[in-house]
Amino acid sequence: MRHRLLLPGVVVAGTAAFLFLADAASENDGPTTMDPRIAHTVVQDRSSAGTTVARLLTFLGSEAVLSIATLLVVIWLLGRRRVPSAVAVGVAMAGSAALTVGAKLAVGRPRPDAGLRLGPADRSYSFPSGHTLNSTVLLAMVAVIVVPLIARRSTRLAAWSVVTVLAVGIGASRIYLGYHWFTDVAGSWALATVWVALVIGALPHIDSLLRRSSPV
Repeated sequence: MRHRLLLPGVVVAGTAAFLFLADAASENDGPTTMDPRIAHTVVQDRSSAGTTVARLLTFLGSEAVLSIATLLVVIWLLGRRRVPSAVAVGVAMAGSAALTVGAKLAVGRPRPDAGLRLGPADRSYSFPSGHTLNSTVLLAMVAVIVVPLIARRSTRLAAWSVVTVLAVGIGASRIYLGYHWFTDVAGSWALATVWVALVIGALPHIDSLLRRSSPV
């Protein structure tokens, strides 16, 4: 119950942060003026080991991996008869994909220069980071819905730690590899927070709707 009381505040704060960053990204002002400096600092600190880790994290945040991971989470929840939770995960990921495309088109921010990039060209817009947004949504849904079902407290704490490290790491990898500016990733985290809060808030309504639609 307590976390549900926090959801409206999370939605308001996250929405304000996202809109602020989206406006700055579209106008190329405000906090986005720090992006080139951050990007060049990251380039100077690159190493072979860091590049290997960044590429692995980016792979884990790719569409193919996230699609498979989402399917596995949904199947696992259905196997435990957690149908509303399974539906919520599916809705969260479908909505995340739509938000990624919509926000990119609305803001229309170019990606960093090719000289900063480690990898093939990506001609889509830069804000927000799809890797970051989609992976954060899935990891957050796992943290809120799946991890609490684990019996052992130590295992739950370890799982939450892994989820947090992955969410931060995948976002950071996009900056490291030169595919996104820092504010692209920060905006993705803000939007993911808002969207997950809305889906979690809607979970009781999903449950009620499924109960009404199921045969007696």
